[in-house]
Amino acid sequence: MVIASWEDARRLARRRLPKIFFDYIDGAAFSEQTARANVDDYDHWLLNQRVLAGHAQRDSSTAYLGKTRPLPFMLGPVGFSGLFAPQGEIQAARAAHAAGIPFCLSNFGITSLEDLRKATDGPIWFQLYVMRDRSLSELFMARAEAAGVEALCVTVDTSVGGVRDRDIRNGFRSASRLTPRIALGLLARPMWCLRIAAGGPLRIGNLRDQPQYGRRVLEQASKLTGELDPSTNWEDMKRIRQRWKGRLVIKGILAAEDALRCAELGADAIVVSNHGGRQLDCSPSTVSVLPEIVAAVGERLDVLIDGGVRRGSHVVKALALGARGVLLGRAYAYALGAAGEKGVTQLIEAIATEIDVCIGHMGLARADELYRRRSEVLRRHAAPGP
Repeated sequence: MVIASWEDARRLARRRLPKIFFDYIDGAAFSEQTARANVDDYDHWLLNQRVLAGHAQRDSSTAYLGKTRPLPFMLGPVGFSGLFAPQGEIQAARAAHAAGIPFCLSNFGITSLEDLRKATDGPIWFQLYVMRDRSLSELFMARAEAAGVEALCVTVDTSVGGVRDRDIRNGFRSASRLTPRIALGLLARPMWCLRIAAGGPLRIGNLRDQPQYGRRVLEQASKLTGELDPSTNWEDMKRIRQRWKGRLVIKGILAAEDALRCAELGADAIVVSNHGGRQLDCSPSTVSVLPEIVAAVGERLDVLIDGGVRRGSHVVKALALGARGVLLGRAYAYALGAAGEKGVTQLIEAIATEIDVCIGHMGLARADELYRRRSEVLRRHAAPGP
């Protein structure tokens, strides 16, 4: 099956993945209102079409963290991607790097930093959660340094755990061992079982030298989740900034006031993010708060965004509203579960083509013109009548 869009990827992933893992990708907190708003609120903006601009070729590149990227999006951190396809993190990273864009490895990745670095030489970011055991956070940072990651992406919106009904029903991340019910659910997808089994025992790769967290992924996930520190505060961010000498990205910002504090402590970039609606339901969509955050700090650091990005038109709208770049999450996770590296490659190509088509119809030669010309290229969708 050819993956022409994220909808194709989602349908195929639903058929191929065990329900416990499809629901992990697809689900969100509480009633999933924020997850829906992340997507739907892009419809509040329309793109202005202009004709006869005479641009035979167009340039979709953008720059953030001091580097020009051939495409204005990258693959953000998605936990447990190695459960969606064999060596899923490696497959997704290879697809990203073939397109010249970064890949961010989740703190909860099945593949270790070292194994990912051996498998591909493209730009890698590493997602860090602040742990109760600060020595574990320090160990992760030291390994990220040794692996030569391009940026450390500290996720700050998980100090309080999210409540996700689907994961509760399926027992994901609460079960510390393979229960009969979970085993039956996995066996309902025998081809997935065969593919995954060929890769050997499933573990969180960056815990491989930490036997106190267990030997199998369910036990490790349960214990590592319990290590997320609810007392994390701005002083912790200052210490990380002092400790980490490379590029620092703070992910999980939804308020201009918090963005200003990130700029003051010396972050290189922020990601406007609500964790895909997986933490606080009824929080604002990311695109709805993007303009005010760009207005507050856009001249001081690079503002990136994730949440609800499914089409190239979403990327174009985000750039026009001031984002320097976009992180894909669910969209590529569906594609990975659907068809591995090939699926991710097809999704990247589809979104890249959509971006090119959008800016072409808008009469632009370059994607980096979008923010400078935002009043010309965007308009608010008229409110529906009574």
